[in-house]
Amino acid sequence: MPHLRVRGMKEEELVKISTELLDELVRIIDVSRDHFTIEYIPSTYIFDGEINKNRYPFVEVLWFNRGEQVMKETANVITQFIKPFEYEDVVVYFNDLQKDHYYENGEHF
Repeated sequence: MPHLRVRGMKEEELVKISTELLDELVRIIDVSRDHFTIEYIPSTYIFDGEINKNRYPFVEVLWFNRGEQVMKETANVITQFIKPFEYEDVVVYFNDLQKDHYYENGEHF
C-alpha cells in the first residue's frame, strides 16, 4: 500500500516512468518501495457511438490517508510524470482506505 490504478494512457508510457515515479512517491509518502503497486488497466473511451481516440489518464490512488500536504504533493508528482506525454488533462483521485476494513492474509494490516 499505496496502490495506483492507472487507465487512459499507454502501457509503455507507464512502464517508462514507473521507476522514477516510484522513487519520488517513496520520498513523498515515506513508505518502503516494496509496499507500492502500480496496476495498468487498459481502457477504451466511447463518445457518441464511436471510439474516442483521445486518451484521458485517470490515476486512482488507494491508500491510508496521509494528510492534505502529502496528497497534494503526490498528485503533483504523478501529474508531472504523465503530462510530458502530451495529455491535455490528468486526473488523480485518492480513495482513502479504512484500516479496520483492510486485511492482508486474513489479518488486519
